[in-house]
Parts: sequence; structure tokens; C-alpha cells
Amino acid sequence: MTAPLTDRVVESVEIDGRAVGPGHPPYVIAELSGNHNGDIGRALALIEAAHAAGADAVKLQTYTADTITLDHDGPGFTIEEGAWDGRRLYDLYEEAHTSWDWHPRLFEKSRSLGITMFSSPFDSSAVDFLESLDVPAYKIASFEIVDVGLIERVAATKKPLIISTGMANLAEITAGVDAAGDTGAGIILLHCTSGYPTPPEDCNLETIPDLARRFSIPIGLSDHTLGTSVAVAAVALGASIIEKHVTLARADGGPDAAFSLEPHELAHLCKDCRTAWSALGHASYDRAKSEEEMSLLRRSLYFVSDLAAGETVTENNLRSIRPGYGLPPSQLKNLLGRRVARPVTRGTPVSWDDIEVSE
Repeated sequence: MTAPLTDRVVESVEIDGRAVGPGHPPYVIAELSGNHNGDIGRALALIEAAHAAGADAVKLQTYTADTITLDHDGPGFTIEEGAWDGRRLYDLYEEAHTSWDWHPRLFEKSRSLGITMFSSPFDSSAVDFLESLDVPAYKIASFEIVDVGLIERVAATKKPLIISTGMANLAEITAGVDAAGDTGAGIILLHCTSGYPTPPEDCNLETIPDLARRFSIPIGLSDHTLGTSVAVAAVALGASIIEKHVTLARADGGPDAAFSLEPHELAHLCKDCRTAWSALGHASYDRAKSEEEMSLLRRSLYFVSDLAAGETVTENNLRSIRPGYGLPPSQLKNLLGRRVARPVTRGTPVSWDDIEVSE
């Protein structure tokens, strides 16, 4: 059974004191993944860069090669296409994992800067470990959305839970949300396409408002496209969270560097996504404050020749022109054939005081 469409109001979720959801600026998560390249100094520098760029949070991935796969050469244990073509799963995860010994120092660094940090656990031992570090939230990675037991274990912490939907069909997404149940702190879904990198035409961003209607929870985007334009478009469609991989420099290499943002690009993303959100506003047909002065440049009715009192108003002496100090052009037909009540000169804006009252 899949989630039906609903009209329920989407409530915000609080992560480390920050409200996330409709009505709040987009929450930007900088994903470190394996872009530390095995160097804790680089990991610390990435946290500093994310903070300086204006990200709301930094996310880790908490696993070891042994908790996520087997050291094995059998069929399926070597990647045969894509960004990691030819890599053994075990070797890739051994290279990309963030040392558990680093975690306390990384969390201490983020707290000292005032930027939130949380992680994606990949098994129950990682959840237990992260609980010892008092993480404020959890993320279920796209590949793990089918691991109902892991989702239930994370949900049992009663902390905010973000679930990424890459590769999942609607039934699997629904099962994942159902497995999370009522965490007490809220659930967020991240629409995701698990291509590395993802072509923009594969993003199907219209899924974001559809997910919001089906689940009545905040929806975001885990974005693996190159650049920032897709993320900005997602905000315009209602995304409350944007998650992007970050690296200090793509040229430095690393398992996820090719589809990661550099610090200056992350800064542009944070700025542009928040600008897009601020531009959404609400449905309105009232004149904006910035339009007030410009309204005087709209067309209005003006006398375009001198007229003596009692002369008749015709199309030859009355025109719709700029600026906008006269009567609106919609009154033109009501004025033609009437007489002027007083002398008027060329360039005078028309007012009803200039027109004789009909008997």
C-alpha cells in the first residue's frame, strides 16, 4: 500500500533548536562523506569551510568497511560502472569511512563553531556509538531506506529523523516512513536521485511537492547534480532542506570529490537558496512596496491640447500616456463627448474636477 494524497498541514521539525519546514528558510546540510581523504585535519577544515559558507549543519557517515560489507571478491562485490567503476566495495568503504576515533573531535569542533553536526548510521552499533556523542538528529541514507530494522532502531532514539529516498519506489518510501512511526521529534524526507553525478533531467523535482502532499511532512532534496541550480529550483518547489557534498577542492580527488561543491560554491548555494525562499512569499495581488514609486509611471489620461471652458473632450485632445497622475485609461470612453468645466492646458492630468457634471 502506498501513501495517498492528503491535505494535512505540514508541521515543521526542530533540529538542534532550528525549525525546519514550510515557513522557514531552507536548511542547508554540508555532507562531508569521504572527502576528508583519510586526513582528520582536512575533515576539520571542511567543517570550518561549511560554517564559513553559511551551512546550517555538517553531516558525517558512521560506518566501517566491516559494518557495511564483506571483505570478499565474489560476484557483486566489485563495482562495474559509474563513478567507482572497478573498485571493490570493501576497499572503497575502507578508504571513504570516517574514523570513529575522529568523531568526538569532529563533534567538538562543530559545537565550538556553532554549526550542527549529525550523521548517517549504517548499523545498530553506529547508532549506539552516535548516541554516546549525543547527536541531535539522524539521517538514513538512500541505500538504507530498505533496512527497516535500522530505521526502527534510529526512530527509537526519539530524535529527528531524515530519510533519503534515492532508488526507492513509492511503496518502499511509505514502508520506510511507516517503520519510523512516531519518533516524537519528527520525520523529514529528502527526494534523491542516486546518480553520481545526477543529470538534471533525472531529478524530477516535481516529486518534492507530491511527497509533501502524500506524507504531510517536510520534504527536502539530497542533490548529486553538478552545480547549484537544481538545488535553487528545488527550494522554489518547496524543498525545506538542501543536502550537498562538499570538498575543499575537487582537484584534490577523493571518493566523492567529482560531484561535490567547493567552499565558494557552497556559499553561493546557501545564499541563492535562501534568496529563492525569500522570493516565494505568498499568493498576493496587492501592490508591493517596491512598486509604489513605479506606479506613477503607469499610463493615465492627459489633455494633449489646450481647451477653453465648455469645449468638448475628443480623442484629439485626450490621450492615454505616461505618467500616471491622471484618471485611469479605463475612463476614456466615459469622458469622450463631455465638456470641460474650466480651461485646461496641454500636459494637464485629467481629473473629474476638470469635467462638467452631466445633467
